[in-house]
Amino acid sequence: MTVDAHHHVWDLSVRDQDWLSGPELQPLRRNFTVEDLEPEAAAAGVTRTVLVQTVTVPEETPEFLLLADTHDLVAGVVGWTDLTRPDVADELARLGELPGGSCLKGIRHQVQGEPDPEWLLRPDVGRGLTALADAGLVYDLIVLARQLPSAVKAAESHPDLTFVLDHLGKPPIASGALEPWATAVRTLAALPNTVCKLSGMVTEADPASWTVDDLRPYAETVLDAFGPDRLMFGSDWPVCVLAGTYAEVFDAAAELIAPADRTAVFGTTATRVYGL
Repeated sequence: MTVDAHHHVWDLSVRDQDWLSGPELQPLRRNFTVEDLEPEAAAAGVTRTVLVQTVTVPEETPEFLLLADTHDLVAGVVGWTDLTRPDVADELARLGELPGGSCLKGIRHQVQGEPDPEWLLRPDVGRGLTALADAGLVYDLIVLARQLPSAVKAAESHPDLTFVLDHLGKPPIASGALEPWATAVRTLAALPNTVCKLSGMVTEADPASWTVDDLRPYAETVLDAFGPDRLMFGSDWPVCVLAGTYAEVFDAAAELIAPADRTAVFGTTATRVYGL
């Protein structure tokens, strides 16, 4: 089974994606559906995917669960709910009872947009993270490189919760710099309850002229730090189309991973971590 552990969908007739502002994101200002992804995934040999939240509204997660319930390709959902609400445990249970609720595998919050650099360490957020662990769910980390130290502290404080780092923690690939990102990501990887997604690299590089060699130092860093059994491929489709096709992103990732490690990175890690 080949797994794409990170993609999105949206329908602008249902709700606006307010983050799609500016001319550089204009190619994304249209609908992207599971039906659009299916032929792209099939051509790459991908048979299962994890659908990940895009906006912080409560209605999106039930919609994504229904998509998972009605499309064989979508095997898991990382949704959103307000981790700070006092009844978060009840809300997680409610989501699990909805159509497709068994496909709810994790929760994500747009920490990268939070003005508080230590949002993850707030007591109310901590209670929400504990509720996730109690529910048997994982937590996807979408953070900027400078927020990685807070992610480390959060993961240390919740050893029973699996933290999945999206997009390698957004390293500065376009600049070619490795530090301080590399040290911070290795510190996170030293914790046994952390996993990383090999995703989002092409849009952190120069979207118009990236090469596989531009990505290689960053991929090698996380592969060395986490190992193949804690690393999983994600396309970040359709955001990736700003820099390349689905096939180009998949092929680049395959080129970066040695054949002996591909079974884990392209399948078994995501299957185990998300319980697909």
